[in-house]
Amino acid sequence: MKKHKGKILIVEDEKSMREVLKILLEGEHHKIATASDGLEGLSYLDKDIFDLVITDIKMPKANGFDVLKKVKEISPDTIVIMITAYANKETAIEAMKLGAYDYISKPFNIDEIRLIVRKAIEKKKEKDELSLLREKVEASFTLENIIGKSPSMQEMFKLIPRIAQSNSNVLIIGESGSGKELVASAVHNLSQRKEKNFLTINCATFPEGLLESELFGHMKGAFTGALYNKQGLFEIADGGSMFLDEIGEMPTNLQAKLLRVLENGTFRRVGGTTDIKVDIRIISATNKDLKEEIAAERFREDLYYRLNVVPINIPPLRERKQDIPLLAEHFLRKISGNTKRITSDAMKMLIDNPWKGNVRELDNVIERVALLTDKEEITPSDLPPEIVGGAGYVIEMKGIPAITDEGVDIDKIVEEIERKYLLQALEKTGGVKTEAAKLLKLSFRSFRHRLHKYGIG
Repeated sequence: MKKHKGKILIVEDEKSMREVLKILLEGEHHKIATASDGLEGLSYLDKDIFDLVITDIKMPKANGFDVLKKVKEISPDTIVIMITAYANKETAIEAMKLGAYDYISKPFNIDEIRLIVRKAIEKKKEKDELSLLREKVEASFTLENIIGKSPSMQEMFKLIPRIAQSNSNVLIIGESGSGKELVASAVHNLSQRKEKNFLTINCATFPEGLLESELFGHMKGAFTGALYNKQGLFEIADGGSMFLDEIGEMPTNLQAKLLRVLENGTFRRVGGTTDIKVDIRIISATNKDLKEEIAAERFREDLYYRLNVVPINIPPLRERKQDIPLLAEHFLRKISGNTKRITSDAMKMLIDNPWKGNVRELDNVIERVALLTDKEEITPSDLPPEIVGGAGYVIEMKGIPAITDEGVDIDKIVEEIERKYLLQALEKTGGVKTEAAKLLKLSFRSFRHRLHKYGIG
């Protein structure tokens, strides 16, 4: 079955015109809903989200301007085309001021309406794609972006293309910073879904209510702050792949909703009454032992078996030390081209480091060293103290200054102390934010807010 190009609502009280438009646009492979008057059209807008609305202006119960205003109020990204048999300049100007995409007079040419609709749908899709590009990191991940010559990595390189060609759900298991998103991206880009969306979300970084809205979307008024209808990531990823990072952090009530998506491919938006059908491949990842989470009744066993159809285990960096030189040189070239090199003594220290933050920590260390070192050769003296083997990198905490006659800025002093503790916690955990938050007895959300407050990446 061919996937529809766009979802269109036709609001037209004249039956023959409504049917002509429906047949014409279904022939263009659009999914069509029809309403016989403005009031029915308004009710459709409360139940679903459309790419395009085509509405007559003069109708009983509610007119086309009522429909246009409702669309712009609850679904501002939806495009609206107005049609009328009573064309005049004032009406056209009013329609455009209210946000209509185009204004067409009856009778209209079939080829004309076909072309206008085609351009409107293309504009909507381009806008949606631009929004996605702004939200995700600009990177095209393929298998070549995963670096390693160790036997465990070579085995994984053989496995990923085979897994990618199937349509099975994948569970990626690995420590924080080990490259789980790179592996997920490779699975998508080597699959038959590669031309469709690959969307990612970290389940640990959203509070429960917001995570549900992000994944499943919501209807206007579903909760405080739901000012308009919103599509969820599952709906946007239809036909492609969805990467759910830190799946073990997903609240149990959302686990039930995710299970329904996996079992029959349907879900409802928050506050919605309509089942939405999607075709998505779920790639999930965790750094937790999900079997322990199941035993503790924090994770559903039936969901685990649905997600863990094909497991991929990423070994921690400390268990594949022969990959460290390859990775270090790769990260160095990324920052400084071929202008710098790491001496053998410095490389030995990198190899001997435990790398609790895995590949991400190594990347951060090499970037920091490359930016702070003017020399062509990176030696042990250029490496951070925790790599060289000291007692650990500790940010010096200055004593509390005495109050002078001019007074002191206590807020500034407190902020400086707080900022240094944040940096120290990140250093101790190799940049792993969830662990750093635990050291400071903060929730992950509060920790992330403070990092943003002080401009710490």
